Amino acid sequence: MGIIKLYNKYLMQDIFLHKDFQLNGHHFDSPTDLINYVKINLPEHANFLQALFDDDTYITAQTSGSTGTPKQIRIKKTHMRNSALKTIAFFDLKPQTKALLNLSSGFIAGKMMWVRALLGGWHLDVVPPNHQSITSVLNKNRYDFGAMVPLQVFQNLDKIHHIKKLIVGGGAVSQSLLNKIYDLPNRIYATYGMTETITHIAVMPLNQVAEKDFYQDGIKKTYRVLDNIFIDVDERNCLTITTPDIADDQIITNDLVELLDDKHFRWLGRYDNIINSGGIKLIPEQIEDKLKSIIKVPFFIAGLPDDKLGQKLVLILETEQIPKDLPEQIKKHLSKYEVPKNIYVLPEFEWTPTVKIHRQNTLRKLNINN
Repeated sequence: MGIIKLYNKYLMQDIFLHKDFQLNGHHFDSPTDLINYVKINLPEHANFLQALFDDDTYITAQTSGSTGTPKQIRIKKTHMRNSALKTIAFFDLKPQTKALLNLSSGFIAGKMMWVRALLGGWHLDVVPPNHQSITSVLNKNRYDFGAMVPLQVFQNLDKIHHIKKLIVGGGAVSQSLLNKIYDLPNRIYATYGMTETITHIAVMPLNQVAEKDFYQDGIKKTYRVLDNIFIDVDERNCLTITTPDIADDQIITNDLVELLDDKHFRWLGRYDNIINSGGIKLIPEQIEDKLKSIIKVPFFIAGLPDDKLGQKLVLILETEQIPKDLPEQIKKHLSKYEVPKNIYVLPEFEWTPTVKIHRQNTLRKLNINN
């Protein structure tokens, strides 16, 4: 919490421009100077920066739409500031931290990288969120902190060690990707959060070097919440989040979790994805986790209507045809209730703007006679 105390004199302001902040090597004397530079050189971020420094007490953000229709929500700038300071403190990110922003400011993850950098006095490099731009900048520079979605990590496996502390969000990390990053020398973390929590409220190590200084309490493969985040579960065993400094009301999620103590939880899956097949309740994400090591293409588990079972469990692959030996491999990795009744293929899935599989829309593309 020491770093947050350094900013006490600023807490009457929602967002401020730290004296050490730099953008792409440029220093700015005022928010106006910064906004003018962004309008010319990074126009895709200009609307957000203007909104961030205007007189309104909130900004508008869009949810990702991975579990339903994307929607606009209003977020207090005070809450954004408090969320940013939590991350700065948790990862011990000092002024002049060299950071990379390669995410769109159209979504909360990109917005909050701006806020952290502005408040923390970071030296921020901003590049478009495409493969070529990220690869190019990582070829030339080294960074203390960055954030990526899993696809960006995969596309830059030979260069992400150039970021000392890397957070990964916006989607599940496959087992094959975990295997590839586990022995890298930098610290890589998964994050848990959503637009409503103003990005992450919990963090979990993904590679060996991050685990060594993170799991001193012996609790492994779990998320640890940031300071002043209070967690519990409701009657469905779904996570509830209370954090007065970043949300006015308790946040009730649809995320099934195993609550280990008041600081740690294990994510199990989405309540709204549960499949009730013949009275057996199955969590698709847990089954998917068991299949990550044997399926090399995008896939997911879903439930389809069935006259006998109520719902039948099926596997959908993004490919042209089912690999010949896959059905037998699946039986070796799953219990009898978890084995898909059918396997379907689609040449292309539906994806959200944040590169998550849109399960509902993808299922609608299947032409199935049940």
